[in-house]
Amino acid sequence: MITNAVMDDIHIKSKHWEIERMRKAGKATSAAREAARAAVAPGVTTGYINEVVIETLKKCGAKASFYHQQGYPEYPLYPACVCVSVNDEVIHGIPGSRVICEGDIVSIDVGAEIDGFHGDSAVTVAVGSVSAEAQRLIDVTRECFFKGVEKAVVGNRIRDIAAAVGRHAENAGFSVVRGYTGHGIGRDLHEGPTVPNSLHEHFPDLDVVLVPGMTFCIEPMINMGGHRIRLMPDGWTVKTRDKSLSAHYEHTVLITDSGPELLTE
Repeated sequence: MITNAVMDDIHIKSKHWEIERMRKAGKATSAAREAARAAVAPGVTTGYINEVVIETLKKCGAKASFYHQQGYPEYPLYPACVCVSVNDEVIHGIPGSRVICEGDIVSIDVGAEIDGFHGDSAVTVAVGSVSAEAQRLIDVTRECFFKGVEKAVVGNRIRDIAAAVGRHAENAGFSVVRGYTGHGIGRDLHEGPTVPNSLHEHFPDLDVVLVPGMTFCIEPMINMGGHRIRLMPDGWTVKTRDKSLSAHYEHTVLITDSGPELLTE
């Protein structure tokens, strides 16, 4: 049974202007993600990627959705405008002095706010020549997203998306991160519904039926090794427990009668 509390947290965008603002935020998010992707190169610091995102968002007339987000209450607010996670860092890597090297894989996660609405998107980039298995991890993670988005159609349920993402990852021999999920998005960066990447964890939102006007992020986080993760002392950076590589791929999705629309593509 879907509780009223679950449905109350899901905000349907039923007005044309709401959807147009979501599209505008999605375009700014995409521009910042692509600028960051283009800036990734051997010798570049993760802090430089943050500077590129700041400048791009400014040109788009957008604010950084991630800046000063609250995570766990006992830890500081997020101090940057983009998450840059390298190799065994799964998500929420804080940009700084770390130098990106040939052979690394780098996950870029960025959000933009315009006119009170947010977009959110992530991509994992291979730096120069990477191992065949690292490239396969990146490719499968992207494929997992598109397996999920195929199920993002009116009348399906969140569980259909979660099952498709998890099945594809595990059939490829990889594991799905637990404890972190996709999420609804709109006036708030994080709204309902919760969008898991497998059926290994139970969430009430799994049985939510998809209807036109829903906007949420599907974001597979896939590990080369085991699914277990650990939170670092900074209170943000999440790493794989076994130090295996991890990849991340995400778009903001709008549910329409004619199929899913990727607002951040």
